Amino acid sequence: MSTPSAADVQAAFCAVVVDEWARAGVTDAVIAPGSRSTPLVVALDAEPRIRVHVVLDERAAGFLALGLGLANGAPAVVATTSGTASVELHPAVVEAFHAGVPLLAATTDRPPELHLVGAPQTIGQEGLFGRAVRWEVSPGVADLASAGAWRSIASRCVVEALGAGSGGAPGPVHINLAFREPLLGSSSRVRMPPGRVGGAPWHSYHRSVGARSPGPAGELIQAHAGRRGLIVAGAGSGDPDVLLGVAGRLAWPIVADPRSGCRVPGSPEAPVVAAADALLRIPLVAGWQPEIVLRVGAPWASKVLNGWLAALPPTVPQVLVDPTGLWPDPDRTASHVVGLDPGLFLASVRDRPPAPVPAPPPAPSATGPDVWCAAWNQAAAAAEAVFQASLASGAPWALSEPGVARAVLAGLPDGARLMTSSSMPVRDVEWFGAPRRGVEVVANRGANGIDGVLSTATGLALADGRPTVALIGDLAFLYDAGSMIWMPQRDLALTVIVVDNDGGGIFSFLPQAAALDADQFERYWGTPHQLDLAAIAAAYGIEVIEIDDRAALDSLLSDCSKPGVRVGLVRSDRTVNVGIHEQLNRAVEVAVLSSFGEVP
Repeated sequence: MSTPSAADVQAAFCAVVVDEWARAGVTDAVIAPGSRSTPLVVALDAEPRIRVHVVLDERAAGFLALGLGLANGAPAVVATTSGTASVELHPAVVEAFHAGVPLLAATTDRPPELHLVGAPQTIGQEGLFGRAVRWEVSPGVADLASAGAWRSIASRCVVEALGAGSGGAPGPVHINLAFREPLLGSSSRVRMPPGRVGGAPWHSYHRSVGARSPGPAGELIQAHAGRRGLIVAGAGSGDPDVLLGVAGRLAWPIVADPRSGCRVPGSPEAPVVAAADALLRIPLVAGWQPEIVLRVGAPWASKVLNGWLAALPPTVPQVLVDPTGLWPDPDRTASHVVGLDPGLFLASVRDRPPAPVPAPPPAPSATGPDVWCAAWNQAAAAAEAVFQASLASGAPWALSEPGVARAVLAGLPDGARLMTSSSMPVRDVEWFGAPRRGVEVVANRGANGIDGVLSTATGLALADGRPTVALIGDLAFLYDAGSMIWMPQRDLALTVIVVDNDGGGIFSFLPQAAALDADQFERYWGTPHQLDLAAIAAAYGIEVIEIDDRAALDSLLSDCSKPGVRVGLVRSDRTVNVGIHEQLNRAVEVAVLSSFGEVP
């Protein structure tokens, strides 16, 4: 296939969008004639599942689309050219918002380079309808790099217009499509992203699911009981015992983030996998393709796990349970989104009569065991054995950043709370923390910043008096050092463990570290501060403990229930830390392959 032109890519984008709208139940489109909307108009005209109506006046076109949606309950598309033509849809959009009528307002726009330079028919169209829409999106000029998102964007437009997601009721959705000249191209010259099997839409959203019925997504899960299913649990997964019970009933492994509360010792029928980041770096394990994935709670921090999920083919349904309406699916792979509290949804799955169990699935690998859960259990056990043997004792492993993370999670008393800062601490706890009960793990992973971590930890400790330990990096400590004012005077039990590697340790894992000049990398990414963190903490009247061996760390953790505030400092080297991570991952690969009789 020859290299497609930019116009061809725009044509393919529109063809995919229109196909996805038709899959989702859109039957009508209203077009107000204009030039900039040409790629979309051509795609709509070529789609036999959608009736096209032409109306000269945009205001009338908007209300015609409103009437179509009012009559049949499905959103109609109304498409306009750029400029004031788009503004003319506002009255119909406002009516649709207040009347709860589904509507897709597809305005077309000039590309970014024509904005703010006096180009004709060019106005600010992003956010054009203000608060009168349920959802809006401006995907920009289409390019092949974003092709993986095309179907998701189009499908979610319909989902949101029908009242799913954060809206809660049907209403208008605004999609603003920028097109660059030339406007005519051929979609046949582009390898378009495939849709889901059977003509299904990319996303299916279910809100009205109760304890009596699990709904379509729950029925799909029940139909896969005893087959190659996988549960991925993150923060906000609900009652761990409910999830573990569902996993045992389904005979599915749980890949458990420590913040989920589900990273506890599992069972042979439903193993709990903690070392997913290391395991999925191994081609053997990465090749174990599930038949279905149930995702509960927030995504992991691990790019390896998230990338593996994103690479699963569209034929593998992924069910996302999202009670927030925030749609935590950055890779846009969820085939079914359930807007319900995880506990209610899982209970509805658990309490339904079991579906007939099909014949045993094929082995996950040619030389592996013939049972899906046993394979994951065997791999997880091999990884945990490597971590325990490597990180339990001996320099530099015991006080390495992975070693400290593992030791802190393991060493906290029951009832304690662990606050991890974003960047490397949350990842090291996620990647290397062993399963255990009795400790709540939290992190500021909404926006994933490293600011305010000390203040957040203080608030956690003040809230209920529970002993709280914060595991943070040196930059997170410095960002929020001012919060230590009056900290010693507060009634709390707070232990802050600072891993000081003199800079931004996470950046040493990025390609910039190897590709750029060392001095340039250090200045812009390494950002060494060369400050005495012990002196800074002491200036606020806080006790500082220098941790130079494992015994000192264990002693500090054993005292975390005592009233007061204390800071423990662990020294680390960024370059050495990268090497330790690589050695651990390689050791896990060797151990796992050996356990399956493969040659490392």
